[in-house]
Amino acid sequence: MSTDLPAGSYLLDVREDDEWAAGHAPEAVHIPVGALAERAAEIPQDREVFVICRSGARSAYATQALAGAGWKTVNVADGMTGWAVAGRPMISETGSEPYVA
Repeated sequence: MSTDLPAGSYLLDVREDDEWAAGHAPEAVHIPVGALAERAAEIPQDREVFVICRSGARSAYATQALAGAGWKTVNVADGMTGWAVAGRPMISETGSEPYVA
């Protein structure tokens, strides 16, 4: 999956807190992969969920787990690394220049 997401997509970022703080897509929702089970009710089931991490490995795991529980999911296989390389928008939680940690 490339980093070209349909407009209005639900983008789920499953990276850790420090990675999220360093830089993330402005419209992304942050739920670390380790918290997915307890926070699954926050994820909409009425549309596709695009799952992203740094490189695609954790998001592949999360995509499979969510799909197995009934969600329609798509792994953003090139992750935030590909997102940054593609020049897509990013923001940080720290106030400094966003980057992929």
